[in-house]
Amino acid sequence: MDAKILPGPGAQARPLRARANGDRHSIQSVDRALFLLETIAEAGGEATLTELANRTGLNISTCHHLLATLIQRGFAAKVPGRRLYALGARILYLGHACLQVDLPRRAQPYMEAINRVTGETVHLAALQGDSVVTLAVRDARHAVRVETGKLGKVEAPHATSVGKAILAWLPEDEMRRILSGGMKRYTEKTITDFPTLLESLRVVRRNGVAIDREEYLPGVICVGAAIRDQAGAVIGAISASTPTMRASEDHVALMREEIVKATRALSAEFGEPNGQTTIERPQAAAN
Repeated sequence: MDAKILPGPGAQARPLRARANGDRHSIQSVDRALFLLETIAEAGGEATLTELANRTGLNISTCHHLLATLIQRGFAAKVPGRRLYALGARILYLGHACLQVDLPRRAQPYMEAINRVTGETVHLAALQGDSVVTLAVRDARHAVRVETGKLGKVEAPHATSVGKAILAWLPEDEMRRILSGGMKRYTEKTITDFPTLLESLRVVRRNGVAIDREEYLPGVICVGAAIRDQAGAVIGAISASTPTMRASEDHVALMREEIVKATRALSAEFGEPNGQTTIERPQAAAN
């Protein structure tokens, strides 16, 4: 049986360590290295070499060699100017990858709820490397529906609500990297210069929602909002798209309400402190 990971911080939040001498499938050095990372986390994210040796029961020399390897791989780091070891940036990379694997499953009932209430096409997207990628689509319930592409890379993050919802929460240098291929004009309403886009993304952050008013496809209005984790970092976004023939003020307001409600609830599930935890999780529809 697999070890069950319990919620919450500290030693209770991880499975029991394998006993390297009692399990022929266990590799002692790997077990010890992972134990060191967990111990750094439990110490508040940084600790001295002596403290780590005391907490883990390993001798200082063993800790030092293991930490040197972890630093080389980016899983640990030395704190500049202090005799402390901290978790490395590679931990964040794996954490985000793990969240994105789980994201489509967690988002499914919310996407279905938005689709059911609004009747419109719903998209789920996430940032993978330097690309915004569509992970899931729920087609509209109307005969006249929006066809905005299939799963895979979003070619126009600067012109779509789901792309702008993600871009808005990224550092400026990361925005520039994602848009390094250029900002193609798709309609007369597409924003094609970075300073103008940057200003529009400030509005997205302020309002908590991104709106694409025929910026990518003529005759299509989209509303999107970001999903964020416990650190406030964006891990994805959900959008709903409608033809302008149905885009009355009331209908767009309904789309916005459902999108914001869903993304706040999902953010709360991923630990975002400002997430709206009072929303009952929707039940997935039977196939």
